[in-house]
Amino acid sequence: MRLAIFDDWRLGAVGPDHASITDVTDALPDPHSGEPFGAGWWVRLCRDFAEIGPRLAAAARGGTARPLHEVRLHAPVLNPGKIVACASNYAAHVAEMREAVMPRETSGTGSWLLDFDVFLKAPSSISGPDDPVLLPEAPLAAGREIHHESELSLVIGHGGTDIPEESALSHVLGYLIGLDLTERGTGDRSRRKSYDTFTPLGPWLTTPDEVTAPFDIELRIGAMVRQKVSTADMITPVARIIAHASRMMRLDPGDVIMTGAPPGVGPIEAGDIIDVAISGLGAMSLPVRRAASASS
Repeated sequence: MRLAIFDDWRLGAVGPDHASITDVTDALPDPHSGEPFGAGWWVRLCRDFAEIGPRLAAAARGGTARPLHEVRLHAPVLNPGKIVACASNYAAHVAEMREAVMPRETSGTGSWLLDFDVFLKAPSSISGPDDPVLLPEAPLAAGREIHHESELSLVIGHGGTDIPEESALSHVLGYLIGLDLTERGTGDRSRRKSYDTFTPLGPWLTTPDEVTAPFDIELRIGAMVRQKVSTADMITPVARIIAHASRMMRLDPGDVIMTGAPPGVGPIEAGDIIDVAISGLGAMSLPVRRAASASS
């Protein structure tokens, strides 16, 4: 299924043509509050999708589809407890950032890059596919820029700790497009990546049975292709990322994981349009504005 959150935080199933949506909210087992936060129905959906999913699929088959352009899409996640993001997960990106790739260490679960790690972003930085990217109103320090980073992202279904790598993919509810926008420079990574709207997610959540890895990622600014890569080039694959993160922190239903930036990151400016697509997952077109002019 392709699940979207739209309008008054209704749940919809997006058609295979990516052009229509059917409201399946009434098939949920829990009351729908119509509020974006404190949505217990979303946590239960993530945790118990094996039970709830067939009901939603039946509702989609029997419902009336609407043109997708008639609705407003929100990020296809609700108030996740955490956003777990990856650093240094494509060798070419490591090289362009002038960071040394350290030798691999062999462990019982396979080869690991010693410098691979995860960090946290603020969930308040999430925005949706119909929202603009807002550059900070206050001027940045000299030499600092806001950079785009397009990333394959995922949402955790049933969570856990110390998840084995061989079963880690069974914990994935679905995949989506993510942007890890960054104030490039020194200082705490989580702070530089947690401004409001610095985590656009969308356009919907695609369950694993609908897609085949590896994924192709492409990001354009205007007519210029900035990033174009296959997730086959990842240093640390998705299953290993989940296993690694779960050793340090419990992964809960609805948590978001971003799998790391491909090469080709670069600056964005007010007036730009960020077009990003991932094979099988859809596309987003995001206008870039100054925060002070967000309503203009």
